[in-house]
Amino acid sequence: MNYIKFKFVVDPVVVQKYCGVGMLFKILVLALGYLLVAIFGVFIRILLRPYSSQIEDSGIQGAGFLIGIFERILIFTFVLADQYAAISIIFAAKSIARFNELNERNFAEYYLLGTFISITLAIVTGVIFKLVFGTLLI
Repeated sequence: MNYIKFKFVVDPVVVQKYCGVGMLFKILVLALGYLLVAIFGVFIRILLRPYSSQIEDSGIQGAGFLIGIFERILIFTFVLADQYAAISIIFAAKSIARFNELNERNFAEYYLLGTFISITLAIVTGVIFKLVFGTLLI
């Protein structure tokens, strides 16, 4: 039986670049950023609590909270990748999904307030991370 032999050569420069302490630091910084934008949902919920009594519940309970987490994660990622125009796609998709409900003024104002707070926090966090850590992240 013939076996194919592979020679596996490890380049120390490549190992240090992609598997060293620097890469671990990048991963930890990114994880911190994503955790931070996810946790902002609690802060947003507290900010919107005075207005939530005026809004009728619609849809699946808790879905809006999860949608907000994913929204901020995507926006944070777009900011780090310098894809600011892609943020408008998220806003458009949310608006299309809630189009019929936006006819009610109280809901529209609540929706816009929550969306703008969420988008602003994610963009500001992404910009701060880029300023502090520079191109280190990407």
